[in-house]
Parts: sequence; C-alpha cells; structure tokens
Amino acid sequence: MDALLLARMQFAANISFHILFPTITIALGWTLLFMRLRWLRTQDTAWLVAYRFWTKVFALSFALGVVSGIVMSFQFGTNWPGFMERVGNIAGPLLGYEVLTAFFLEATFLGIMLYGHGRVSERVHLLATFLVAFGTTMSAFWILSLNSWMHTPVGYEIRDGVFFPTDWFAIVFNPSFPYRLAHVLLASGLTVAFLLAGVSAWQVLRGKANRSTPRTMRLGLTMGAILIPLQILAGDLHGLNTLEHQPAKVAAMEGIWQTERGAPLLLFAIPDDEARTNHAAIGIPKGASLILKHDPDGELRGLDSFRNAQGEFNHPPVAPIFYAFRVMVGIGMAMLLLGWGGLWLLKRRGWQVERLPRPLLWALAGMSFSGWVATLAGWYVTEIGRQPYLVYGVLTTAEAASSVPSPLIALTLALYVTVYLALIVAYIGVVRYMAEKPESALLPEPLVPDRPLPAPVGSGRSVEGAR
Repeated sequence: MDALLLARMQFAANISFHILFPTITIALGWTLLFMRLRWLRTQDTAWLVAYRFWTKVFALSFALGVVSGIVMSFQFGTNWPGFMERVGNIAGPLLGYEVLTAFFLEATFLGIMLYGHGRVSERVHLLATFLVAFGTTMSAFWILSLNSWMHTPVGYEIRDGVFFPTDWFAIVFNPSFPYRLAHVLLASGLTVAFLLAGVSAWQVLRGKANRSTPRTMRLGLTMGAILIPLQILAGDLHGLNTLEHQPAKVAAMEGIWQTERGAPLLLFAIPDDEARTNHAAIGIPKGASLILKHDPDGELRGLDSFRNAQGEFNHPPVAPIFYAFRVMVGIGMAMLLLGWGGLWLLKRRGWQVERLPRPLLWALAGMSFSGWVATLAGWYVTEIGRQPYLVYGVLTTAEAASSVPSPLIALTLALYVTVYLALIVAYIGVVRYMAEKPESALLPEPLVPDRPLPAPVGSGRSVEGAR
C-alpha cells in the first residue's frame, strides 16, 4: 500500500474510534438533565439511581473521547500537513472556537456534575448538568461546521494556494451544515435511546434489574420511537442537499453507473468498479428517482458522467459507499420496528419490563450499540463519498498528504487499531459491569424504603427517598 492510502486508513481508524464517544455524550448529556429534572420534580429515587449510573457512563465516554481526540489532532501535523498549511486560516479558528466555547465548558462543569451532588445546592448541580449538556452540543456545532464546510466550501478566496476567509457567516452556516447537524444530533439521540433500552433489557435478562430499570427502558423506547421518524425525514432532506452539491456521492450510494430516468432503488447489489456495473441487483423500479427527485421518471446523473480535465473518471469508490449506506438504512429500519413495537408492548404489559417477551429483550440487548454501527456507516458514506477531495472540488487528499514513509505509517496504524480494539472491548465490559452492580452502589448511602436521603448542601430541606 502507498503512503497516501495508509495515511487515509490511519485517520479513518482514529476518527472511527473517536466518533463513538461524542455520539453518546452529545445526547446523553441532555438525557441526564431530563433525569435530574424528573428526580427534583417527583423525588422518585428511581430517577436518582438512573442519573447516577448514566453519569458514570457519560464520564467514561467523555474520557475516551478526549484521549482519542488528542491523538487525532496530532495527525493533522504528521500525516496531513498540507491541510493546515492550505486551510489553516479557516480550520484553525473553527477548531479553536470548539475548544473555547465547548470543551472547556464540558471539562469545567463535569467535575461538579460527577462529584458535587450533596456538596453543592440542587440548583448549582442542575446548572452544571445543563452546562455540560450544552457544551457537548456546542462541540458538535463547531466540528460539524468545519466538516460541512469541507464538503460545501463557501465564503473564502485562494491566494497563492492558501485559503483565506471572506465571509465567516457563510463559512459557519455553509449549505450542508444545517442538514448534517440535524442528522448527527438525531443519530446521537438514537444511539443513546437504544443504549438505554439495551442496557435495561440486559439487566432484566441477567436478573439485575433495579428500581430505575423500568424508567430507563420506557425513556429509551420513547426516545427511539420519537426520534427515528424525525431521522428518516432529516436523512431525506440531507440526501436532497447532497444530490445538489455532491451528485457523485449520491450516484455511488445508489449504484447508478449511467445517467438514467426512472432509476431503481437498489435493495441489494454487488457493485463492480472494474466492469462499471452491478451484479445480482434487486431493486424497486423507479424508486431512487422517486425519492431523490420526487418524480418516478426523474433523471439522475450516473457515475460515468463525472470526469476530470483529462477525461478520467473522477468519483469516489462505489462499493464501500454503496454497502455502508445500506447498513445505515437497515439499522434505521430495525430501530423503527423495535422502537415502536417495543413501546407498544411495554405499554400493553403495564410498563412492567419483566413481562416483556424474552426474544424482544434479547433483541433490545443486541441493539445496545447499534447506534455506533449506524453512525460509522453513515460517516463512511459521508467521508469516502467526498474522495478524491479533502475540500470538495478545490483541494485533493493527495495534495495535503505528508511524505512519511509507508512502513512507519503501517506500524503506527497497526498499533492504533490494536489499542482501539482493546479499549472498545474494555469500554463495553465496564458498562456491563456497572449495569450489573446493585443500586446501593449508585446512591450517596444505602437506602431502605422509609429512610430519607440526606439533604443536599444549600437545599434547605430533606429529600425523601421514594420507592
């Protein structure tokens, strides 16, 4: 493998690992705020147990996200020096805004959220939880603004090969940013929804359910049932935006080799890049044209129409985009089925999780980290679909790559992948270990049914521990 391909693989490995944890913390921060408010409003200890458990999951996810983010940032200098040399005037400030307005906010108030309950007033602790949640969302805002600009660059000029900003508002709110931001935030919400439901199902299956399990299961399924239709709508709008600005990516997603009217929606196929055709194709006639053009006879550009000045084909590789897109959509359909079906069954069983059918519990447990798979699949569609460009249409990936020898990149790639796989296994193992611990480990001190919790400092009253 040449150095360019290895450098791309190394960055893909780093960002694939890193993105897993912000995908959890973005929505989990707001979920924790909801649990905190429910505890204050109802004084139901089940919400306090849930809050304390998921705060630990948040802290674990935050720590791994920070570590992997630092490693990823090093690669801008080692593997992609041309990126910051050419685009640093735009990328640098956006990354700086993310650190100043988001990361510092999260890191500062996370300590209060983790260790302040009972040491600061309820109002201060609630405020800390809100600021952590707000910080995670602001972090996503700035990172996605930069990433979206790389896909739909506007508001700049190039002088001597270097990009200079001319309109910061246009840069931040570039044409694909609103759709990408909505898509990612909803993906985070769905990831957390099925993590909540999956961990709750696992607790029931293992006989480790506690008083928070029914609340968490109901919350997770409700989130999933509400968010998945919104995600389908956001995905459709994002697809239409991508068709406008990156038609080659859409052609690869749908496996359209030649421009045609009434293009079918392929449910399955084996794309052949060399023969430039699909094998064993199974599709819905005119489905792709209907979805993308809202016209069953609408015309969609084929991959053969994308060529460079030399007449060579100039589009992303088809197979990885084609397959990844179907993985993402397939998981979305499974979420739709389990979200609505699970919530309906839970309501029919009187909101008693122990009465849910075991096959459903196993299905939900198996979907615990399905949001990760869907997020990675969607991310691969987005990033591989931008190739051969780093900044779409104006800066190629090859122009930004370093001259580090291939063997050195291969060695560090192997080390990264080994460590990351071990950390993912450890992370899942720790979440499972915490889920099976008794609820007494999650409370300030062991509760008995009629024993109240100690009054938090500054609260002015005791907090009753309800059943």
